[in-house]
Amino acid sequence: MLTRLGPILAIVLLTVPVVFGLAGTLLPAFGYLPALGGTMFELAPFRQLLAEPAILSSAVMSLVVGLVTAAFSIVSVMLFTAAWGGTRIFMRMQHLISPLLSVPHAGAAFALAFLIAPSGMIARLISPELTGWERPPDLLIVHDPMGLSMMTGLIVKEIPFLLLVTLAALPLVKPARTRALIASMGYGRISGFVFGLWPSIYPQIRLPVFAVIAFATSVVDVATILGPTTPAPLAVRLVRWMNDPDLSMRFLASAGAVLQLGVTATAIVIWMGLEKFGAFLRERLACAGRRYRSDSALRIGVLVVMLVSAGAIFIGMAALALWSVAGLWQYPDLLPARFEVRNWKRVLPNLMDPLATTLSVAVVSTLIAVVIAVLCFAREDETSRSAGRGALTVLYLPLLVPQVAFLFGLQLFFILVGIEATWIALVFVHLVFVLPYAWLSLRDPWRAFDRRYDQIAAGLGQGAARRFFLVRLPMMTRPLLAVAAIGFSVSIGLYLPTVLIGAGRLTTITTEAVALASGGNRRVIGIYAFMQMVLPAAGFAVATIVPALIFRRYRDMHV
Repeated sequence: MLTRLGPILAIVLLTVPVVFGLAGTLLPAFGYLPALGGTMFELAPFRQLLAEPAILSSAVMSLVVGLVTAAFSIVSVMLFTAAWGGTRIFMRMQHLISPLLSVPHAGAAFALAFLIAPSGMIARLISPELTGWERPPDLLIVHDPMGLSMMTGLIVKEIPFLLLVTLAALPLVKPARTRALIASMGYGRISGFVFGLWPSIYPQIRLPVFAVIAFATSVVDVATILGPTTPAPLAVRLVRWMNDPDLSMRFLASAGAVLQLGVTATAIVIWMGLEKFGAFLRERLACAGRRYRSDSALRIGVLVVMLVSAGAIFIGMAALALWSVAGLWQYPDLLPARFEVRNWKRVLPNLMDPLATTLSVAVVSTLIAVVIAVLCFAREDETSRSAGRGALTVLYLPLLVPQVAFLFGLQLFFILVGIEATWIALVFVHLVFVLPYAWLSLRDPWRAFDRRYDQIAAGLGQGAARRFFLVRLPMMTRPLLAVAAIGFSVSIGLYLPTVLIGAGRLTTITTEAVALASGGNRRVIGIYAFMQMVLPAAGFAVATIVPALIFRRYRDMHV
């Protein structure tokens, strides 16, 4: 009976907030919000939006960032999998890049900013010997007007995500056997993969690619840290209007949210056109009969791209850690003159409240998400029916719709029912984003469970409930904790849902870190950003250590 609630709860949690949120955005966008005096439908908010200076530039910037980020990330993952799949280097890179998945977007953006800024680690490493710079050069690298640093910050975070979903799809196409068959026909390693395997892999990762486009076109935290400011990307301007003390700006913000929805939809439509062009181009090249055996340069090139993308985050994280304990650190010194904990002592009292909110919301939302995901899969076992494409679309719904497009309306709905800026509302909205990741992460381990253990327990007279709690769940401890760690890291990194639903009264480590971005105090930023990255890492450490301790006396449960 309880398992029947799993799918129902999942569908309600993933669809109702999006539907209500979109409705709550659309109505004010057309002038209807009685609480603020809007009692009739009109187009005045859109006229006001079009009169905003450089609004078209902001929209185009968001569109370009979404497309470039998705294109560069997916092409890098495709070429890297093609060039090095099945090799020892591929395994090592997989282990190197996987931990980056737990790094929040804002944390990765700070790491990159501390690396590439005119006074960052790269400039200090080569100065003054190679550059002659005795002081930071007057270069606009972070917040550059073309958004290059912002796109780079998004790319280094999306590559691990897309690589992970590609790895999950690989076993279904039997890559080793197909690769050997194609190689016997004389094709190069990359061309054989692109012509023979990629057409079967891409449809399985298409929804995650769309999710990347939707996120990149509407991202706020990375755009605030790395993006251009004159004008800022569309989503950043929307958040400013929504938080304006003048409540009439809500109409303008809602109209802007509709424009953001259109920008994301346009990006996805353009991407679908690019998919068709790519398929056409691949067919023409394949039919031309060329084997493209000489691909060594491309293989090395894509390996360098993956190493640089991972190395940028790791070195940037090290820079954050250094700044958090740095005393005097003059340019162009590579290391601080001294280390001290005075910064931590000064910041810790202010850190405790956001830390408590971060941990409590992340733990509770993750726990609920894991329970719902387990109930869904338990119900799947009972009915012997797997979730189809429609269910997957529902799961990706909060990730495919731009956050700003429905969180504005959801915020208004929470105000109407009187739960805005409450801990329960914050847990609820975090749950909307954690649940899809929990379900997707648990799917493969749950379905791979050997049913013969269940059959043996049933043969010993154990009922369904005892088999579930005494056999299935204990043996699933390791993947369940891994899923919990992923959900925990997703919650830690959520910025916009916390800013809008928390309304400034509930803050987390992430919102505080992003708020400090414009302050310029690197030591304080380093502490908050370092904490933001340490928390997910602690979650994964728990997920690794606890099963090792529990199963230390069971050799067959070791990995």
